[in-house]
Amino acid sequence: MVSPAVPLVLASIPVPGDQAPVQGLARAIQLSVAPVFLLTGVSALIGVLTNRLSRVMDRADQLGGPSPRSESPEVRSRIAADTFDFLRRRSRLLMRAIQCATVTGVLVAAVVAVMFVSAVAALDLAAIVVPLFVVAMLALMLALLLLLRETQIATAQLRRRF
Repeated sequence: MVSPAVPLVLASIPVPGDQAPVQGLARAIQLSVAPVFLLTGVSALIGVLTNRLSRVMDRADQLGGPSPRSESPEVRSRIAADTFDFLRRRSRLLMRAIQCATVTGVLVAAVVAVMFVSAVAALDLAAIVVPLFVVAMLALMLALLLLLRETQIATAQLRRRF
């Protein structure tokens, strides 16, 4: 005796050409989900970087304002110049990190687009996807290394202050 589950399973197999475009679209969406999560992480990283840059700019604005009267003008100008050098280095590193993270986002979005077209059109575009993804990961690594260096400079500045 044949169980009733067998005809149901056989009945759920699509007829070729009947739902093939829908399946291709579903596959394209499935393949695009992981890189979209990566885009979310990259956008969070860009948020962190821009917040750090904003703090550096706020600190530079504070130094441009009135300074404490307890120190002589020569000491104040030396401290301000030294601090401005640190802030300038930090802002450069942060800007480069933001650029690298933005490039990462653009490349990951391109990977999603190429994978989507590849799945829908049933084309093998791996020769395009692989280099795009590798370059995106290299840009992400560079952005993280620049953030690490900026954090090291900020910590060194803090140690010199106290």
